[in-house]
Amino acid sequence: MIYFDNNATTPIDERVLDAMLPFLKTMYGNPSSVHRLGRIAKSAVEIAREQVAALIDAEPSQVIFTSGGTEANNLALNSAFGRVAISAIEHPSVFEPAKRYNPEIIPVNRDGLIEPQTISDLIAKRPDFVSIMLANNENGVIQPIADIAKQLAERGIIVHTDAVQAVGKIPVSFRRLGVQMLSLSSHKIYGAKGCGALVVDKSIALESLLKGGGQEQNLRSGTENVAAIVGFGKAAELAKTELDARQTRMLSLRTMLENKLAQFSKVTIFSQTAPRLPNTVLFGIDGVEGELVLLKLDQKGVALSSGSACASGETTPSHVLLAMGISEQQAKTALRVSLSHQNTPAEVLEFIDLIESFGV
Repeated sequence: MIYFDNNATTPIDERVLDAMLPFLKTMYGNPSSVHRLGRIAKSAVEIAREQVAALIDAEPSQVIFTSGGTEANNLALNSAFGRVAISAIEHPSVFEPAKRYNPEIIPVNRDGLIEPQTISDLIAKRPDFVSIMLANNENGVIQPIADIAKQLAERGIIVHTDAVQAVGKIPVSFRRLGVQMLSLSSHKIYGAKGCGALVVDKSIALESLLKGGGQEQNLRSGTENVAAIVGFGKAAELAKTELDARQTRMLSLRTMLENKLAQFSKVTIFSQTAPRLPNTVLFGIDGVEGELVLLKLDQKGVALSSGSACASGETTPSHVLLAMGISEQQAKTALRVSLSHQNTPAEVLEFIDLIESFGV
């Protein structure tokens, strides 16, 4: 199989699995227990916290483990207050919890970028809490969060960023971004599903979603998923040490793919001129529904997406493309290729041959 759906999930790295296995078999203690097995588990969780913090340039005490990016986003939005604003291209795990605040929607241009004037207009509306994703899961567009957060922070506005797709693909520094909250997910960086984190500035008073056991500094009650957290830590360590090599490899493959796609007159690459993740290509074939192409490619052993995997089963076109001003008809042609450093040039060429067979 050719796997081109790495923004949906990545395969577990064998080194991550090796780190996890002891905590699934012999080191099964509850981190809250005071006996030896409990202390071993507790120590493993804290080591993982240090590894995740090191990846995104934060303090370990700022890392709150969750069940994934969705819970991290919900935890952040649960602590929102006053006038709330979110970008038009956010993941549903930001859009849905934000609805309770009747949020201001921050528009993007045709490339999927938030323009400087838009931020000036937003500031004039005096929001209290703003959530803007660092990199989009569909088109891969990277927002200038550091610049945006600086302007907002000067006016006392709290900023949260969903960095789930960015981390592990580009350098991310919590400190340099200047945001107060940042969401992460393990299974996007070759760790296990069911584990993530919210990184929180110490000036923020979080309102917990889950109460009861007092774990994670009373901010996320529930017995920790030790094996998954250990795996997250190992995946973070590998992502940090191998970032440059992975980024170079993915960008090389993306460039190759886009150069080949550009030869087809019926293919449109969305957001091509915007700063993007090195692994993501969102494109459409004129007059051909993406879902149909997706099914045909699946029959040929190629896995990719027609948009966000979290929105699979939906019949409406991508809200991201619609927010960019793309017509509903063209938005329905969208296909997302999200590459990995594990992919090869041969796979890209085979994929191009299959696309060509659709008469592009």
